[in-house]
Amino acid sequence: MSVCPPWSAERAMSIVAEHARQRGALLPILHALQETFGCIDDAAIPLLAGALNLSRADVHGVVSFYHDFRRTRPGRHVVKMCRAEACQAMGADALLDHARRSLTIDAHGTTADGAFSLEPVFCLGNCALAPAVMIDGVLHGRVGPERFDALTADLRAQDQAEDAR
Repeated sequence: MSVCPPWSAERAMSIVAEHARQRGALLPILHALQETFGCIDDAAIPLLAGALNLSRADVHGVVSFYHDFRRTRPGRHVVKMCRAEACQAMGADALLDHARRSLTIDAHGTTADGAFSLEPVFCLGNCALAPAVMIDGVLHGRVGPERFDALTADLRAQDQAEDAR
């Protein structure tokens, strides 16, 4: 479980300074901002435009084009569900439907308690063990509804144990 700090223009500018001299600096900066803050805050758009001598539309276009960039903070646990052909052939559509019902959120949503964000992705590179799910960067193969429920229940229990400390 990781908790991202709140947006800070000062910290964002230090990230910009770290990468500004790179050729094509916008993408590395966006990735670093998201890694630091959990998402690309609205305040980042004009900040990056000014720092990199780009239009706000250019920056916004890049952020909105790439599906990996989030505009809102994710849940404590990010669940990525593969939607590629191999996983679809092995029941990924039904698994995504189950996950949506189980977590009571839609794809690209975050649970009301902020515990989970659900992100459909195209290919986690685990085709031989389809359907594949990645939770907090850990890849899981052959995930069915029961295993999905067990994985999320374990994370909820870990969260409760951490909160109790």
